[in-house]
Amino acid sequence: MNAPAASAAAGAGAQAAAFPIPLESYTGEQGLTLLQVLRHRVDVDPFNAVATAIFLLAILHTFAAPQFLALSHRLRDRHREGTAQGIGFLPGLFHFLGEVEAVFGIWVVPLLAALVAAKGWKTAESFIHREVNFTEAIFVVVIMTISSTRPVLELAERALGGVARLGGRSPLAWWLSILTLGPLAGSLITEPAAMSICAILLGRQIFELAPRPAFRYGTLGLLFVNISVGGTLTHFAAPPVLMVAGRWGWDLAFMFTHFGDKAVLGILMANTLYTLVFRGEFRELARKAASRPADPGSEALVPVPAWVTVTHLLFLAFTVFTAHTPALFIGAFLFFLAFTEATSVVQSPVNLRPPLLVGFFLAGLVVHGTLQAWWIAPILGRLATLPLMVGATILTAFNDNAAITYLASLVPGFSDAAKYAVVAGAVTGGGLTVIANAPNPAGQAILGKYFEHGISPLGLFLGALVPTLVMGACFLMI
Repeated sequence: MNAPAASAAAGAGAQAAAFPIPLESYTGEQGLTLLQVLRHRVDVDPFNAVATAIFLLAILHTFAAPQFLALSHRLRDRHREGTAQGIGFLPGLFHFLGEVEAVFGIWVVPLLAALVAAKGWKTAESFIHREVNFTEAIFVVVIMTISSTRPVLELAERALGGVARLGGRSPLAWWLSILTLGPLAGSLITEPAAMSICAILLGRQIFELAPRPAFRYGTLGLLFVNISVGGTLTHFAAPPVLMVAGRWGWDLAFMFTHFGDKAVLGILMANTLYTLVFRGEFRELARKAASRPADPGSEALVPVPAWVTVTHLLFLAFTVFTAHTPALFIGAFLFFLAFTEATSVVQSPVNLRPPLLVGFFLAGLVVHGTLQAWWIAPILGRLATLPLMVGATILTAFNDNAAITYLASLVPGFSDAAKYAVVAGAVTGGGLTVIANAPNPAGQAILGKYFEHGISPLGLFLGALVPTLVMGACFLMI
């Protein structure tokens, strides 16, 4: 072991077997190149490399998930046709491996196995208990469940429908209303809630009309990007902003004047651009919508009383208000479930499967992401302002953007320009992949059924690329 590694190892030993090693315990790195710093940190704790290798395998798995899903469908069809024997549980296994929301949770198993083998059970147990924060994952499960209930959705649909009425409630009018006002509402009701509402309404008003795949991916990418930046009008709604706002002293006025105005302009520009690109598709959707029969089931539903809707909104507001205190919002959620059961005559069944899958996804991502600080922090700390924004955008595609901004907040000596650049880059890149922003898995879980073989990571990336460039230009130049 070289001298810097020995120095850091001694400092790390004083941390009472702390795992992962605190960033400030890596000493003797002055004057080293980035590559030397990373090599030094692997020398100090070889498990750094193991954890990152497993994380990269999990990322590769997310790209392969549609192939697993397609294989599952082929095996299932062959089994039903009687052309394949002895496949048993294989269709179910490959379907599980093809669920993107399950990927990071699956790869937590080999990660913990490797951690136990390398450092013992006590270290692994302490890491999960003390170092990993699952509050955001639990919060997303609760807020997604409440915001997808019938009273909340009908209220949102009436509000956005009122705006869509200005355009004759055509598919284009609905599309613009949902993708403009919905993401901006995320600054008040939080991004996960806005994602759930927007995704469900897009499914009802747009995706049910069976648009072409290019339009579906373009809309999905635009939704993810708009949600990622739409929560920046306030300091409490977007996870990447929430991670740093208190530490850096960013309040409501700061967020609106430095990020919010640019986010609004970027959303309007990106929506207008895609409106022009897909103008032919909108004409076809209008024709389909005109010939679509009315849903007879909606007329038979018992109207939701105003007091039930207000109660749902109070539960939603309380969950947002107590977002950092799981004991409070989980307790309120239990009351909420009891309330929906008591008022079941005006409720749709509570579907916990999508929220739980999303929560599982985020919990797995948090476990893996917690062990990536050793290489992300030194990269962020060495970049100038423009490369920092670009670097944060790129890194966000491979890790949750809240993790990126949190790690940036640990870098000493960050200038105000650097702070702005890293947050702007993190929210700009929040739509490029499913793992880039915490609410994205919710959108995928809701809209995934409209993609025959699951959502392609490449299709999503291409759909989000142009809005990402538009948003980046707005944050950089305005």
